[in-house]
Amino acid sequence: MQRRPSSLTILILSLTLFNTLCTNGLALEKDSTLPDDPGLMMSTDLVLARPVGAAATVTGFALFLVSSPFSLLGGNAGEAWDNLVVAPASYTFHRPLGNFDKPDPNEQPQPPMEAR
Repeated sequence: MQRRPSSLTILILSLTLFNTLCTNGLALEKDSTLPDDPGLMMSTDLVLARPVGAAATVTGFALFLVSSPFSLLGGNAGEAWDNLVVAPASYTFHRPLGNFDKPDPNEQPQPPMEAR
């Protein structure tokens, strides 16, 4: 009789795979030989990057909840919150559509085209 893997095992393996894929994808430099089509960049951002960023934000929040007792004891709860929740949320929700560059924290957001 074969034993099925537990839900926790599947969850841990899925999160590990997800983290590995996301980390490697974000670490790549922009290839200058690729076409710089704004429509393609925006659609890729909308279909792939935004859902992955939202999932990373939710996963980061769950990891923050698990790690918060240790972060509080270590005195770095604010740093854990910033790295696990704020960074993925900022990348997902505060970045212009189609812009994959890391946002500058000191840069003020541009008003919409209608307001200019």
